[in-house]
Amino acid sequence: MIVINREQAQVINTPHGSEIRPLIDRTTSKIERCSLAEEVLPVGAAVGRHHHLETEEVYYILEGRGRMTVGSEVREVSAGDAVFIPLKMAHTLENTGDEPIRLLLVCGPAYSYEDHLAGEPVG
Repeated sequence: MIVINREQAQVINTPHGSEIRPLIDRTTSKIERCSLAEEVLPVGAAVGRHHHLETEEVYYILEGRGRMTVGSEVREVSAGDAVFIPLKMAHTLENTGDEPIRLLLVCGPAYSYEDHLAGEPVG
């Protein structure tokens, strides 16, 4: 059994100012088919627009509110919302609220840095 508490999880500081805590992923276990991380996105910050060729993703908002863009669709999101991000869809999340957004990131297969590609997919 592997148990990772968020307080002991490694903190990754991103270029856009958020903190990501990998909970169960390739860096903490031998998991391959899915992964789970927590992200805290500061007020006014935005996740850089990116896409994945191999990974489906779900963002689950625990606290805060913002503007989610998947492809050309834009929606306001807040605590309790789950957002599905299909393969090859460029996406971003902007914190438009007055408190940090805390969200869970669920990926399948397990997240890999090699599959995090900036901007729009080519082709």
